[in-house]
Amino acid sequence: MVASINCPCFSMSANEFWDRPLVFYAIKRTGSSARFLSMSFSSVPDSHSSRETVYQGQFGSFTITPNDRLGVWVYRGALNGAALAFALGATLVFLKGETFWSLQMATLCYGIFWIGLGIALATIHIYMIALHRLLQAFWAIGGLASIGFAVTQSDPLVLYVYQHPFAILGIGFSFAALTGIFFKEAFCFDRFETKILTPIVPGLLLGHLVGLLPQSIETALLMIWAIFFLVFGFRKLQQEVPGDIGDKSVFDYLKQSNPENTANP
Repeated sequence: MVASINCPCFSMSANEFWDRPLVFYAIKRTGSSARFLSMSFSSVPDSHSSRETVYQGQFGSFTITPNDRLGVWVYRGALNGAALAFALGATLVFLKGETFWSLQMATLCYGIFWIGLGIALATIHIYMIALHRLLQAFWAIGGLASIGFAVTQSDPLVLYVYQHPFAILGIGFSFAALTGIFFKEAFCFDRFETKILTPIVPGLLLGHLVGLLPQSIETALLMIWAIFFLVFGFRKLQQEVPGDIGDKSVFDYLKQSNPENTANP
């Protein structure tokens, strides 16, 4: 029996592991070009159960438990919930942005998006805990800023942020966390939609912050963001579960080598 997990984030020996920066783990350079590496984990039958697959990872064997699979589906469900809420909010602003009720509903959609993003960040598999915690901190800062603006201003949050670009310095942290997920997915799975989303999200926010982009461009970028976010969420549902779990032996290796700087699988 043979199974594989396409997890390009690691392809080196244990001795080499700490000798390279994390950003280079998945890249092999040939001349002036770079390409992603894929690592397949071979599997062998488990002597205790004919249904359980034992994967041979970079630093040892591991199995994928029902809790692992549940975590992946919670992650994907949260991403899709966030994408749907964001797309609905963006559509309301685009079609009925001049009405008070649509702005209130768009603000509600933002709240649902933020909650979904938080759940996704709680269940995502990231090898380095420092990066994982940083993204979660960004999410929390953005949420606190959003709550602060929402309770202190009479206008709907969406309208207030649009009319006061400096507010992006607060709520923008949540979108920085989202960009981190897009970057991770683009880096590990070479997804075309996340390659587009990774520059669009900060580009749109920073462009609005400094007043660089005309409204027509902002609207176009917002709709592109919403569409590709939905595409990303839908494609995640079609992906094999082990790919989102990654190599659990790497988590064990990192935990043993440097327990204060590693995340649990």
